[in-house]
Amino acid sequence: MLWVGLLCAATPAGAQAPPVPVTVGAGVQTSFVDTETDGSDRTGNFLLNSVRLYVSGRAADRINFMFNTEYDGSGNHVTVLDAAAQFEMSDHFHVWVGRFLPPSDRANLYGPYYAHHWSTFTDGVQDGYPFVSAGRANGAVYWGQFGKVKVSAGGFDGASATSSPTLIGAGRIQVDFWNPEDGYYLNGTYYGDKSLLAIGAAGQTQGSDKNAYSADFLLERKLAGAGVVSVEAEWAKYDHLGGYDAKYGTDAGGYVLGSYLFPKAVGVGRFELLGKVAKARFREGLTPANPDFDQKSTELNLNYVIKQFNARLMIFYKDTRFDAVRANFKQFGIGVQLQI
Repeated sequence: MLWVGLLCAATPAGAQAPPVPVTVGAGVQTSFVDTETDGSDRTGNFLLNSVRLYVSGRAADRINFMFNTEYDGSGNHVTVLDAAAQFEMSDHFHVWVGRFLPPSDRANLYGPYYAHHWSTFTDGVQDGYPFVSAGRANGAVYWGQFGKVKVSAGGFDGASATSSPTLIGAGRIQVDFWNPEDGYYLNGTYYGDKSLLAIGAAGQTQGSDKNAYSADFLLERKLAGAGVVSVEAEWAKYDHLGGYDAKYGTDAGGYVLGSYLFPKAVGVGRFELLGKVAKARFREGLTPANPDFDQKSTELNLNYVIKQFNARLMIFYKDTRFDAVRANFKQFGIGVQLQI
């Protein structure tokens, strides 16, 4: 926490206004990836996947400000992730205006830094909703926490997200049957800090014929005298809105992820085994040169969790196969994530 003392014009000479808290943080993801693609030479790459800077603070009573940036290693550029005014009137009434993650699936609301596995957003299913940058969109949202029920709804700029001037409407509802999840953004896991049985549904629409919708599920339980078991699943359909390939009208599919976090520490951290399977179907190609195809993805992780999302090492293997159009490929690598 960085405490910054601000003086206002109305403050008498020699008197100092109370300090205003400003939180500054940062995160980095870096990796080595070995890729073997059918019909191509094998490659090995050291990657700087992402660097993020987080800034948040209070502008006035019940009014907060959020500003986050990201260096995107694949594009070698810096983008604005979040820049939002947050009006926090009560648990039941929050309004955010600016750029942030719109109501969507759990995967979008946790992003790569709070996901459970390494290879996020590569399966044709997770967070195929339209966006400006890294899942974010420009707009306004209302959200409220009603005990174990969380709801959100908002309107977002279509021109910047889809190149269509029509506004995008978005909404989400989530029910937590065990421990509630506080806040607007979510996690892919809580590493046993919460007992969760959560079901969520989300949807977005633009005009009369463009829709996207999804349902997601997370179960996590710390076993007595043992480790932590987690199961995450999602089904989604992007019907002429979003999707992983702009050459296709619809992209639909689902995935299931399961993990086990061992209870005993080894050195400074604990080991975790994780597996994920996913299938996506791409249909309604824009031209005859875009035939239908299916994508199947299998991912295995051996994670070393040192301090949850602040320090973790993730060894991963991913096998991605297509029945047409694209070449199959396999990846093996190791990723490092640190946050402060």
